[in-house]
Amino acid sequence: MHARPLTVVQMLPALHSGGVERGTVEIAEALVAAGHRAIVIADGGRYADHLRAIGAEWIPWPVGKKSVATLWRFVPKVRDLLMRERVDILHLRSRLPAWVGYLAWRRIPPALRPRLVTTVHGFYSVNRYSAVMTRGETVICVSEAIRHYVLCHYPKTDPERLVVIPRGIDPAAYPRGYRPDPGWFAQWYAQFPETRGKRWVTLPARLTRWKGQAELLTVWREIIARHPDAHALLVGGYDARRRDYVAELQQTIRAHGLENHVTLTGDRPDLKNILAASTVVLSLSTDPEAFGRTTLEALALGTRVIGYHHGGVAEQLAAIYPEGSVAVGDQTALARQIRAALDGTLPPVTQPLPERFTLAAMQHETLALYRRLAERVESP
Repeated sequence: MHARPLTVVQMLPALHSGGVERGTVEIAEALVAAGHRAIVIADGGRYADHLRAIGAEWIPWPVGKKSVATLWRFVPKVRDLLMRERVDILHLRSRLPAWVGYLAWRRIPPALRPRLVTTVHGFYSVNRYSAVMTRGETVICVSEAIRHYVLCHYPKTDPERLVVIPRGIDPAAYPRGYRPDPGWFAQWYAQFPETRGKRWVTLPARLTRWKGQAELLTVWREIIARHPDAHALLVGGYDARRRDYVAELQQTIRAHGLENHVTLTGDRPDLKNILAASTVVLSLSTDPEAFGRTTLEALALGTRVIGYHHGGVAEQLAAIYPEGSVAVGDQTALARQIRAALDGTLPPVTQPLPERFTLAAMQHETLALYRRLAERVESP
């Protein structure tokens, strides 16, 4: 087996917070730790300094800017970089950067091309634009649900090119039974005094219609009628395009007299503490989640999770906590399960985090894939 270091380029739109960004950084960390060279092409964001700090290389090209000019400007630049740096693996993680990278890759003579990997991170709209994510020589799917989506909507894709590598978390960072310290609770209650003495039912998701905040509000009056000490936390921020939806949520809260029973916290850097302090965590996305890392974090901590049975969240619940699964849109069952969690009749989380859902497994499997692809080229 060849042990030479690899040069791996990952491409994505920017380095702000998000699952794609986080996964990119985690693979860059693993590459550097294993003695390989990690290059990331993306616009700026919160992870840029971290990439440099761990020894990865960041090339600040805005390859995700939605404009035809992005293609003609960056396709030749990416091609030249791939040739100049003798890149072994080109890993494409988002649609517009994937088009830039794919067209650059196609312009290289086949014998000199790096191996091409794509990751399907979500249930993209089905069209030619999204189809580029299936063009990898190997296509990583972040869940079995994503693999099914690819095979269903892009039937020309060879199933042999698909590999499922779930996203993963570090169990040491989310230990079973963790509780925030008293200082954190003091600061929390100073900011949100209405939550003191309450049991939190938490929906951690950005405020957008398909994430299901309205689903929770629909059943919340019924919940607090029986459990007046229950308090709903809607934890997540929103962008300007979602202002009307947020206004709808606030109007619903006022119209039903829920002001003292629901809190919109905005984005929070202390989500781990919130998940650990919650009685139950919800996943009510009306469209399936490709994976759903936050629910996995809550389950690792030992917090009960109730979630709609589809997408990656259904896979997690099936493996760790099947008692939390609810049919999509079944608000009667949703209310019943939340009441059971508050009554104490919903069983505790006892199943440990499966190895396949760990960060170490995700990093190991991805780097092993890179090595297999590189060796296929090097073999005589």
